[in-house]
Amino acid sequence: MDFSTEVSGNKFLVVVDMQNDFIDGSLGTPEAVAVVPRVVDRIGSFEGTVVCTLDTHGEDYPDTREGRMLPIPHCIRGTHGWSMPDPVEAALAARGARRYEKPTFGSVELAEFLRDSGAVSVGVIGLCTDICVVSNALMIRTFLPEADVWVDASCCAGSTPEMHSSALETMGSCQVRIVGNERCRFERPIFFIG
Repeated sequence: MDFSTEVSGNKFLVVVDMQNDFIDGSLGTPEAVAVVPRVVDRIGSFEGTVVCTLDTHGEDYPDTREGRMLPIPHCIRGTHGWSMPDPVEAALAARGARRYEKPTFGSVELAEFLRDSGAVSVGVIGLCTDICVVSNALMIRTFLPEADVWVDASCCAGSTPEMHSSALETMGSCQVRIVGNERCRFERPIFFIG
């Protein structure tokens, strides 16, 4: 059951880094290609405000800490890899989605916006589950400790299927609700006793 539909008040959907380089470009995967239609459908059917993030690097990417740790140039501003596929772009434009460019995994600016907007429910979808999705979901959980924060696993893909599953488990253990994944044991909140 998707409890996000039961929450009244300000509802937001965060679409994380649905960019060409993460789909079929330099860091793309077959799983990322497969989620594109589901992401487009989720954006179109969501009842609330839609926002998105864009992983954004400059030509100096190889000289950054991330570039030294992950020496695969990606999402360089203005390139095809930085942009989103047409169906995702069109879906976001139709919703008037606010955009947050971020030079690293999570967006503090986005989390502050959601907090200041009085968000009571925030869904997170996109790429990559094990890097930017988990970073943003946990940041949102931190900035909005009383909000219902949820991730639709069917609209996410990780660096590998194993990393995707591990990230879902991590988010679930931090009280981010995981929906859209029958195999994940964190559909409902968990409680630790003793």
